Amino acid sequence: MSKKRDLRIVFMGTPEFAVTILDTLLENDINVVGVITAPDKPAGRGRKLNKSAVKEYAETKGLNILQPTNLKSEDFLEELKSLNANLQIVVAFRMLPKAVWQMPEFGTFNLHASLLPNYRGAAPINWAIINGETKTGVSTFFIDEKIDTGEMILQETINIDPNENAGSLHDKLMHLGSDLVLKTVNHIAIGDVKTTPQPEDAISRTAYKLNKDNCKIDWTESIDTIHNKIRGLSPYPAAWFQLLNDEETLDIKIYTVEKEIIEHDYKVGSIISSKKELKVAVKEGFINVLDIKLPGKRTLDIKSLLNGYTFKTDAKML
Repeated sequence: MSKKRDLRIVFMGTPEFAVTILDTLLENDINVVGVITAPDKPAGRGRKLNKSAVKEYAETKGLNILQPTNLKSEDFLEELKSLNANLQIVVAFRMLPKAVWQMPEFGTFNLHASLLPNYRGAAPINWAIINGETKTGVSTFFIDEKIDTGEMILQETINIDPNENAGSLHDKLMHLGSDLVLKTVNHIAIGDVKTTPQPEDAISRTAYKLNKDNCKIDWTESIDTIHNKIRGLSPYPAAWFQLLNDEETLDIKIYTVEKEIIEHDYKVGSIISSKKELKVAVKEGFINVLDIKLPGKRTLDIKSLLNGYTFKTDAKML
């Protein structure tokens, strides 16, 4: 058996998803010599500078932290070189210039929360649910010039439950991803990595960046399409719709619903409300709304909302 290599790792990441992976590496005595994360950003009314989740965690562990605004700047590249890393790991960071990902001897690998080549892009967890997939997973691959196209190292698959939302799937993939990154590091350490090129002719789906337009509900779509969109965008950024209620037009966010498949004579988009429930008529039945948020208000379960808010008889979706 070949001698294990001494790895010196630079870890790159920003959100909570990346923290769990970094924590797993440290818990398993993997040598992380530096952490690269996003610069602090002003947030809230006081515009107080907010640290990324990765920075907050890295500080508690006394790790060397770099926060470059420009990944191509000579100063940053010199600082990165001085860490003398021989492997870089990227989890939920940003696109790297070639000068960065080519630097370490054993390459730079990325953890992506999908079964590549499917769902390359910014929001793989959300789109897998929005598109009604029953399986997804995590992949590790060596970074190349394009986005999420490099040679694959390892993959792990997981089932998507019928009522799963993006939040619960995010957490499952975060833990699955931690194990996969650790396995990948161990393969690199003993020098037995086998990579597979991603099939260029594969018909794959894209994980487009989420925006206000692609998060809006179209009540004329099928009941499954609407249900999948709502759970695929919950809890963040949340699906939304426009409500006309007594000449007031509101943008309303919706987080949790149930499907009720039943024949009815209501017009699509009609609202049926009582003191205890709110339903929206769709082609094959009703979408029963369970958690909802009015503009400027906190998220409420539907019974709490209906205690203080009235949907008029002619209220409708726009």
